Amino acid sequence: MNNRWNRIIYKLWVPLYDRFFNSGAFAQARVTVLSGLDLRPDQRVLLVGAGTGADLPLISGYGLSITATDLSPEMLAEARSKVMQGERITFLEMDAQNLDFEDEAFDVVIANLILSVVPDPVRCMQEIIRVTGEDGKIVIFDKFAANGRLSLIMKALRPLASVLGTDIGRDFNLLFLPHQERLHITEERPLLMRGMYRKIVLRKAKERLTP
Repeated sequence: MNNRWNRIIYKLWVPLYDRFFNSGAFAQARVTVLSGLDLRPDQRVLLVGAGTGADLPLISGYGLSITATDLSPEMLAEARSKVMQGERITFLEMDAQNLDFEDEAFDVVIANLILSVVPDPVRCMQEIIRVTGEDGKIVIFDKFAANGRLSLIMKALRPLASVLGTDIGRDFNLLFLPHQERLHITEERPLLMRGMYRKIVLRKAKERLTP
């Protein structure tokens, strides 16, 4: 996968994306992912890889300051159509691997279905952590290989999934463990497809002082 291919494939996905990933079990999973976050007025919230904006209606009405980014201008155009009147939402075309924000710019970062589609998930995770403020939350809904391992069938399907713009074999531990001194898992639960899709909520601790 690369950004050039992702722009092409997700432009093609736009008319069908909500039908597959914002309906049925996926729609219910999104509700589960975004429930219980204790969102408060004036919090700065970033949606990384906002896609067609499926998460926007679920966090509206809290008086939040929301920034939604995506690599695909076509996806962002669809997301704008879901905005309720009076919501403070800024839409920016941006690469999730190179977020053009200052350090610790957001109180909550929602990264749904993005770490499995970017070419470099390690870099993407670093950027998500960087722009999250101290004591801030990182919310992740995505697919990861169970215990970092894939069945033979999933291994066979992985190249095809890559052509379609996603990776079904990424290991969350490789993204989390290098930062475990600053990140704490406050919630983790399986949601779909026998736990391949998971909800993970992280809290970013304060920078540890050097003795």
